[in-house]
Amino acid sequence: MKKALSVVGISLLLAACARPTDRGQQYIDGRFDDVLNPVELVASDKARDYSLFPAQLEKVESRSPSLTKANQDVYESVKAWLAESGEPTALGDYGLSLEQMGGGDGYGNVLFTGYFSPVIEMRHKPDALFRYPVYAMPQCDDKCPTREEIYNGALDGLGLELGYSASLIDNFIMEVQGSGFIHFGDNDQLEYFAYGGKNGHPYVSIGKVLIERDEVPREKMSLKAIKDWVAQQDEATVMELLNQNPSFVFFAPKAAHPVTGTAGIPLLSGASVAADREFLPMGTVLLAEVPQLNEEGNWNGQHVLKLLMALDTGGAVKKNHLDLYHGMGEEAGIKAGHHKHFGRVWKLTKPVENDDSVQQ
Repeated sequence: MKKALSVVGISLLLAACARPTDRGQQYIDGRFDDVLNPVELVASDKARDYSLFPAQLEKVESRSPSLTKANQDVYESVKAWLAESGEPTALGDYGLSLEQMGGGDGYGNVLFTGYFSPVIEMRHKPDALFRYPVYAMPQCDDKCPTREEIYNGALDGLGLELGYSASLIDNFIMEVQGSGFIHFGDNDQLEYFAYGGKNGHPYVSIGKVLIERDEVPREKMSLKAIKDWVAQQDEATVMELLNQNPSFVFFAPKAAHPVTGTAGIPLLSGASVAADREFLPMGTVLLAEVPQLNEEGNWNGQHVLKLLMALDTGGAVKKNHLDLYHGMGEEAGIKAGHHKHFGRVWKLTKPVENDDSVQQ
């Protein structure tokens, strides 16, 4: 699964002088200079819930010998810690080293966004309602047509249509997510549309466009806010907004199967994240204070300490930014779209033992 850009696609940077706290920012660890910073221990008084992690770890150990081998020492130590303690201050007793993420503001506040797997109703043939095509990757010498050119018929007659939905915005959201599940109502078939490529044009966030046009307040921006705005517009207005993003994603149909990330491992909701593999290679175990939201998508004043695993990547997920997988369907999409909040994060590692022996 190609993990695509998050729904809003905006890099949120905190101003150190302002020190906002409305999205879960804490500022309790002092100043950090780097993305990853060695620390002695985790001092967290947050409620703990490690219940989702063992099943995600089992997926890795049963599906990927290479990832398991690369991280075996960490995995075994984490399992022992979970079985015997679970106390964050005791991690060092199990031979685990800690590196705290510095956060985009340098004060340990790491951005959590969310993504999900859409389920879209489609038909194999167009009709009056199901008339918006999803395409397979065309053959392009350099750059494929822009979104506007595609909407204007640039791919017509090439036989690339994979199916037709009743919603332009649903198709667009599936592009943003990078993949999705399709239910074909004409034969009751469920398929998985995997990422198949893109047209080579730059990505522009329509959430950012709506904010800049004063259509949606920045603090209210979410997937639900975008869909609510779209529902009040006519087709021409919606198409004009979508055309602000010239990037276009194509798909490859596959038999329905569990959602997998870049690492090739099935993703479990609430247990896996997309991350910047330069700092958090696939299979990395993270201890994180995950911000909790209310039904309106606002931080409810709480964090929960969880174990997470980096198993996916994304074009907008760089450095001090984690994209939490929320699962399948509309409800998961609403929850994922609300997530633009902050928590503290620690990478769990094992010290590398130096072999100082001299061969004779």
